[in-house]
Amino acid sequence: MPERLLNERLAEFGTTIFAEMSALALSTGAINLGQGFPDTDGPQEVADAAVAAIRAGHNQYPPGLGIADLRMAVAEHQKRFYDLDFDPETEVLITAGATEAIAAVMLSLLAPGDEVVLFEPYYDSHIAGIAMAGAQRRLVTLRPPDYRFDPDELAAAIGPHTRMIVVNSPHNPTGKVFDRGELELIAELCRRHDLLAVTDEVYEHLAYDGEHIPMATMPGMRERTISVSSGGKTFSFTGWKIGWVCAVPELRDAVTTAKQFLTFVNGAPFQHAIAVGLRLGDDYFDGLRSAMMARRDQLSDGLAAAGFEVYRPAGTYFVTADARPLGFDDGMALCRKLPAWCGLVAVPNVVFYDNEDEGRHLVRFAFCKRPEVLDEAVERLAKLGAQP
Repeated sequence: MPERLLNERLAEFGTTIFAEMSALALSTGAINLGQGFPDTDGPQEVADAAVAAIRAGHNQYPPGLGIADLRMAVAEHQKRFYDLDFDPETEVLITAGATEAIAAVMLSLLAPGDEVVLFEPYYDSHIAGIAMAGAQRRLVTLRPPDYRFDPDELAAAIGPHTRMIVVNSPHNPTGKVFDRGELELIAELCRRHDLLAVTDEVYEHLAYDGEHIPMATMPGMRERTISVSSGGKTFSFTGWKIGWVCAVPELRDAVTTAKQFLTFVNGAPFQHAIAVGLRLGDDYFDGLRSAMMARRDQLSDGLAAAGFEVYRPAGTYFVTADARPLGFDDGMALCRKLPAWCGLVAVPNVVFYDNEDEGRHLVRFAFCKRPEVLDEAVERLAKLGAQP
């Protein structure tokens, strides 16, 4: 056996925290508020469209760019919600979820020695993609309670080797929704330093406080932004893994070069179904937002009642809580004890930080579950006060 097995670029990445905590939930029978997946299926008409596509024989390789109808539906969606015009033939690429899209973006647009500015706490696949490309990350910390960034810290993170800035809004894990002033500041830095912007917008329809504003709508940013999103969170079919990239032809084609050697293509019948989902009426999107907002409040209130300091999120599936008021300053240790103490699984935020002291005491809980499951979780959390 060779002495070295794993590529050194991936040495810091082992089993993801989501896999670890989900396995813990499975083995203990605990309620899983760690990984962000719903416990109910999405709209029946979208599920029916997938079944119909299978029965209609759409089961072989789809076109490399994605089926034409889904690319058209993505373009229609961008116009409908954000007044952004994308050509479905030259500016839209369908991917195996946003995760593959991010990996393809990094592998195609970064070279060894490039630097990428992004915000911590970060989503782990973002930094993994940067590492696989041989680039380096430069971090700007978002701090509670409002998770605003320091403009001077952001400006200082940009250097001669900076290639791009990554913006995840609504932001996982904090739930922050970047406001217009923050986006204008980021856009100005991109224009001044001739940087690309990569935006992860998978929670675009789950902004509760404030408005989701795509970076591509900012002046001078349409031609330098690679917008990434997916149907998993919007339609509650996370296992289908249907995502997309929207960008000007030169950038879309560059990303396609890497993407074709990752999955090549995927999910032919599900592509047909997500096209149906993107064309649902406003009542669906409004109803999804309202339902998730109610669940956010339900779990946030329960966490506060259990003694946590709660940072109520402006978007996403997740709420972050500070465990120190309960006497726990190590979120990782707490998360590993929660299944035994109260039959619950959460995720320690420390894994999303390079500067671990910033997140050591924080824990992320997912509220994308049925209300009765959240009620039970809240009852179990009340037991924490009795722990030694």
